[in-house]
Formats: sequence, C-alpha cells, structure tokens
Amino acid sequence: MTVGLILSLIGLALLDSTSIGTLFIPVWLLLAPGQVRIGRVLVYLATITAFYFGVGLLVVLGAGKVAEVLGGAVDSRVALWIQLVVGVGLFLLSFRFDPKRRKDTGGVTRWRERAMAESSSVVWLIGLALLAGLIEVATMLPYLGAIGMITTSGVDGVTAATLLAGYCVVMVVPALVLLGARLAARARVEPLLNRMNTWITGKASSATGWVLAIAGFLVARDAVARLWFPQLLGK
Repeated sequence: MTVGLILSLIGLALLDSTSIGTLFIPVWLLLAPGQVRIGRVLVYLATITAFYFGVGLLVVLGAGKVAEVLGGAVDSRVALWIQLVVGVGLFLLSFRFDPKRRKDTGGVTRWRERAMAESSSVVWLIGLALLAGLIEVATMLPYLGAIGMITTSGVDGVTAATLLAGYCVVMVVPALVLLGARLAARARVEPLLNRMNTWITGKASSATGWVLAIAGFLVARDAVARLWFPQLLGK
C-alpha cells in the first residue's frame, strides 16, 4: 500500500461524494421545510454508507475468488493493462454526458420531490437511501475503479476492508460538513444550499461527465504509474 494509492482513493471518494445518493439527496433533505432533523439525515447517510461498503466487500471477495482461480494473473501486467483500459474508457464515456446532448432533468426533479417530502418517515428514508444505492450500482464507476485499484495493489483482506471503509466515510464527509454548517449558520448556509439545488437541477448531467472524466484519469494514472514507473511507488 502506497501514499499514491491512498491519495487516489481519497480523490475517487470525493468524486463519489458528488453523486445523487451522497450529495444531491442530502442537500434536498437539508432544504426540506421546517427545522432540520439531524437524526433523519444521519440515518440516511449511514444507510447509504453501509450499502456502498457492503457492495464493495462483495466485489472484493468476488475478485479474491477470481484471483485464486487465475493464480497471479490478477497481479500481473495484464490486470494493470485492463485497469488502464477501464480508466481510458471512463474518460471517453464522460463525453456522452455533454450537457448539449443531455438536457432532460425530469429524473433529477423527481428525486428532489421525494427527498423534500414532509411526510417521509425514517423507514422511508432508509428505503430512499437503498433505492439510490441500487440505482447507482450500475453507475458507481469511481467506486468500482477504486475497488479495482485496491484488488490489484496486493493488500490483504483486512487492509482492503479498512480501505473500503475509509473510502465510504470520506464519501459522505461533504454532506456531513453541509449538515454541520446548516445547523451552525442556517441564515448563511441556506442561500448556498439553494444555489447548489439550482446547479444540481440544471447541471446534473454535466457534473456526471466531469466525475467520470476525473475518475478515469485517476484510475488510468495509477495503472500507468505501476506499469512504467514502479520506482516512484517504492516498488
């Protein structure tokens, strides 16, 4: 495990913190009418954090089984070339989210209405977090890229689980910071939250493109470093 790996994972986690489930919905919960109920927001964030961690463990365990079958192939240059292709693929995929091509914000609006409903219960919020996580499974590409970097780094199972847990915590830190700021300085923070809401509604597709582009760069950069510049990683 290297400093470069840790920094790359932190970068990917911060990118994941800008998804619908980890930022958009928390912002809408903070903008719900009335006083912010801390417990409800924390229950939501804890649920989606646990969901991401559980998915990560399942993927890592599955990758471990594959590694047992393939022997050392997963740790070989072939695996790193696959990681490089995935990173470049994510970067190229980002261009499909050009806002000039994707102008439909109906889905974002529906998510906002669900999150800001006054009648939502704690059970409903847990369901919302799980639903957001399930929908994002197919698009949690930064997280999958991070998992790929962990599995090809050669760390043991306990270290991999620790890295995943740390990743998931960092992923919800921005939402927790917004919650703390909202409680400490409502008058000052609400205008910021409203601007974020406006930006999310109008720029969600463009934001997704940027997330994919940066995630692709980080995943590809890690593969390039380990393929051609291992001395920089201390190997």
